[in-house]
Amino acid sequence: QVQLIESGGGLVQAGDSLRLSCAASGRTSSNYAMGWFRQAPGKEREFVAGITAVGDVTEYADSVKGRFTIAKENVKNTVSLQMNSLKPEDTAVYYCAADFQLRTVVAGIVPYWGQGTQVTISS
Repeated sequence: QVQLIESGGGLVQAGDSLRLSCAASGRTSSNYAMGWFRQAPGKEREFVAGITAVGDVTEYADSVKGRFTIAKENVKNTVSLQMNSLKPEDTAVYYCAADFQLRTVVAGIVPYWGQGTQVTISS
């Protein structure tokens, strides 16, 4: 059993930065690959970034490459998403996801999801 709790969402202006955090709890949570998805109003949920359990491999959506960085933090079972040069099109609810394999996280086929945190970018 794994529980995911996101934090760090908010309202910022275009060009600003924001850092999201996802804390995973559970006896075996340290063995999980983790990732971030987002869903804007009227649109389907889309993959944003993912990272292996060890943190040696990362994947990003083309739309965020060079602007967003996902990383495993020193705090156990915590993953961050550093978002720089934010654009209005980044506005969405951001969800944390976890599973044993990065490929299933990237595909969005996971047993664990967080509750989501709202990110709003004004133009």
